[in-house]
Amino acid sequence: MAQSPSDYNRTAQARGLPALHPDALAHSGRVAAHLRAAVRAAGGWLPFDEFMRLALYAPGLGYYTAGSAKLDPGDARTPAGDFTTAPELTPLFGQALARQVAQVLAATGTDTVLEFGAGSGALAESVLAALAARGMAVRYQILEVSADLRQRQQARLAPFDGQVAWLDSQPAAFEGCVLANEVLDAMPVRLFAWHAPDRLCERGVVLDAQEDFAWEERPADDTLADAVAARMPALPGYASEVNLQAEAWMRELGGWLVRGAALLIDYGFPQREYYHPQRAGGTLMCHLRHHAHADPFVAPGLQDITAHVDFTAMADAALAGGLDVLGYTSQARLLSNAGLIELLAQHDPAQARDYARWAGPVHRLLSEAEMGELFKALAVGRGIDPPLLGFARGDRRDAL
Repeated sequence: MAQSPSDYNRTAQARGLPALHPDALAHSGRVAAHLRAAVRAAGGWLPFDEFMRLALYAPGLGYYTAGSAKLDPGDARTPAGDFTTAPELTPLFGQALARQVAQVLAATGTDTVLEFGAGSGALAESVLAALAARGMAVRYQILEVSADLRQRQQARLAPFDGQVAWLDSQPAAFEGCVLANEVLDAMPVRLFAWHAPDRLCERGVVLDAQEDFAWEERPADDTLADAVAARMPALPGYASEVNLQAEAWMRELGGWLVRGAALLIDYGFPQREYYHPQRAGGTLMCHLRHHAHADPFVAPGLQDITAHVDFTAMADAALAGGLDVLGYTSQARLLSNAGLIELLAQHDPAQARDYARWAGPVHRLLSEAEMGELFKALAVGRGIDPPLLGFARGDRRDAL
């Protein structure tokens, strides 16, 4: 049953989650009704990847398609939005990546950048400005599923009018540099749980007696069972996820990336770390107004739902699609190789307040305790030879 705003906010307070605006909760109620209908239409049991897809991408309702941030503007004490991405921390992130983009474009004799899921447009703005400062006039394409975010991007990138175009679908053929920052983690995952060496189950969503969402497991089908068996041994009591949709996307990339490189940045691990015996609960995570938690049934349509990326699986899928794996490293190493420290050094440490404004975000991007080690970068491509600038030192392809 849909909770009233007061019911939700009392429950949220007890769980350490933020209170939400009544208009936002009304929207969430509509999303929940859509999800309940989907559960019933599926015969009472909906695989989690389909629940996640609808919660994030259902037209006009999902987290990424409905512009839900407009419904809860927040204030100084409760900031709007649910998380902050690296490009929004500082334009130095995009300026450093622009150096890698410039190398790819020069090496392939191309002039086009394609960004997937451009968010607020911060990365595009920084990359375009940095390339312009190098005397490079490029074409910048954006594939964005959110009409709301597309409008924000168009307003932010208005100074680059004529250089930026928005696509409705991925191209049939592309030459240039592809950017995907925190894209793979938002692709729907299938959840599994081992209960015995010969009993693997898939977790799905049902409705309980009160019409609330609840978990229920069923025997895994052959597709899921084969995918899990290829990644890890049977470990009774172990639960995690696989992202077959992201793997399919990587294979498809090999079909349309004719020449150039794709740079994918996300949080995740190589496979042997991803399915480590001590990571027995998986990596599924939700983000609601800058609160991280693990319940995907809370405020559907208002929170992001993500899972860490298995970079070994992504690299294998790229190879299966006919691409070369050009590099794999931590975000810290990628940005350091691309000159982030040199970019920071352009700001005068003697101007303490101004310098701190630039140095603080750089510390977050590079620190092993923050984003520097958790986030990884994978480069794949065709018709381009390594080493790429961002992977010249500290390349970890041997760890995949």
